[in-house]
Amino acid sequence: MKIALFPCCSPPVLLVQYESSSRAVLGRVGVAFMDIREFNCCGYPLRNFNFRAFVLSSARNLALAEKQKANLMTVCNCCYGNLKYVDYLMKEDLSLANEVNTTLKKEGLIYEGRIRVMHLLDVLYNQVGIEHIKERIEKTFEGLKIATHYGCHILRPSKIVEFDNPLAPSIFDQLVEVTGAESVHWRSKLECCGAPLFGINDDLSMDLTERKIKDGKESGADYLCTACPFCHIQFDTVQKMIPWRRGANHYLPSILYPQLLGLSMGIDEKTLGLDMNELDISGVKKFLSKP
Repeated sequence: MKIALFPCCSPPVLLVQYESSSRAVLGRVGVAFMDIREFNCCGYPLRNFNFRAFVLSSARNLALAEKQKANLMTVCNCCYGNLKYVDYLMKEDLSLANEVNTTLKKEGLIYEGRIRVMHLLDVLYNQVGIEHIKERIEKTFEGLKIATHYGCHILRPSKIVEFDNPLAPSIFDQLVEVTGAESVHWRSKLECCGAPLFGINDDLSMDLTERKIKDGKESGADYLCTACPFCHIQFDTVQKMIPWRRGANHYLPSILYPQLLGLSMGIDEKTLGLDMNELDISGVKKFLSKP
């Protein structure tokens, strides 16, 4: 089936480099995808305020992709988790599905569960494959240690997202190591980054972030690596705020996975948006060498 790229709300506005680097990497490995201009928010902000509106928002996106006979791929863990959840609900709760489809039919849409929701990492690992990615590598990282951060919504609830083993995941680590970098073991690898709490309880949010940064540094990591816009913003923008709010200085810069992979594929820095990260990640280039 074709693939429709669901960009999430935040990258086009707050994290342009995530979308541009993802598009560049997908193009380099030969993944053709389409854009659907009618896509709307996945409904995540509505989930705990108006559940029906939340379901309808996600279902509409699913229906738009299904109308084009295209699987739906997102670069965001939250969008991935929400779209997978609504896909699950539409298949398990026939009463809810009928109610939602009655509304969707007003736009000439219907969702019958005939497409698959995928994350960028899912496409790279399961559709493209490690061996094919290796064929596109032009330079490898030597001596670079990465603390791989999966994020919550790509792993849990495992029955719904079905991405990887939630207790001992390895897919993201393998994708990091295809670049030649080492994915290190670190204690708080699978814990929340703190992003959902920022703006509600900043102190607790920063506590969680600082703990992860501290654990990552103690593991010997040179950088954090993320594949979710909200996790990256927490480790990049919010981490930059911590020193002047708390006086701490535990900087451990965050690099987006398509930026890391893109560098090893020889994609130019401007396309990957290396200078758009809040914390300087230009030092990662010193680890690159010819394979």
